[in-house]
Amino acid sequence: MTLPRYLVVGGAGFIGSHLVSRLVERAEVTVVDDFSSGRREYLAPAVATGRCDLREGSVFDAELMLSVMRGKIAVFHLSANPEARRGLDNPVLDLEQGTLATHAVLDAMRRADVKGLVLASSGTVYGMARDACREADLGALPISLYGASKLASEALVSAHVECFGLTAWIFRLGNVIGPRATHGAAFDFLNRLARDPQQLMVLGDGNQSKPYVYVTDAVEAMLFGFEHAADPLNVYNVAPADATTVRALAQECVAHSRNPAASIVYSGGQRGWRGDVPHSRLDASALAALGYVLPRSSDQAMQLGVSELSREIFN
Repeated sequence: MTLPRYLVVGGAGFIGSHLVSRLVERAEVTVVDDFSSGRREYLAPAVATGRCDLREGSVFDAELMLSVMRGKIAVFHLSANPEARRGLDNPVLDLEQGTLATHAVLDAMRRADVKGLVLASSGTVYGMARDACREADLGALPISLYGASKLASEALVSAHVECFGLTAWIFRLGNVIGPRATHGAAFDFLNRLARDPQQLMVLGDGNQSKPYVYVTDAVEAMLFGFEHAADPLNVYNVAPADATTVRALAQECVAHSRNPAASIVYSGGQRGWRGDVPHSRLDASALAALGYVLPRSSDQAMQLGVSELSREIFN
């Protein structure tokens, strides 16, 4: 039996490597990654199956992208700046690694006549919206450069659907957490505790809250949407209905550190950094109507993710 052939851009990263692990069970996969944040060891089990071809390179290498596109039925695009705060120090970073990288992927798809794209986007596209946002709720624009780059990428995808006959699936993810993470609040907290077991410094007042999604649940949601939604443009939120506070996350990280008695010191203020959305909620009822409901609440995803991450960081 001939297996489908997919391309995963950014497949050696946190979410991408988990996605590749699932895809090689059902397909032949080519991965392109520049290893700016991804790691080769994350893909070692997938490569060992003989169904994962790993290519080191940049999405801006037009000839490389054209060569790896040929013969693929769909592209999974997960390459981006993984840490939103980096944009404050380098304002062009999200433009280059987000918006322009998405354009490069889309242009290679157009040249190679590949018609299916799955884009990992973010709930940050909704900006400072007060209520749980549905997919059509974009009245509040992004307030971070990361969120702006994601929204611009979505706009480019939508235009290619209309202009070049693409079929696309866009998934606006909550805060993804779990093993192999290379960024995020839990990753930062645990690494701070590894350096200073006595005290954890936390930006903000601890009352900020976000919906957390365990990484393999996020992957399953994306694959379900990809396999069951068939409109030219399909947009889905992926997040639980509830949310987790920074205070609860910090306490969980301390509990899993080498010193469960470590103190937590909050810097104050309603949010941690400029561009951070202090409270976000995503309405995932459209994905539920399609047939997929996340198996874990935000707190359950956070607790499992911290437990898995702590083993990687402290062992």
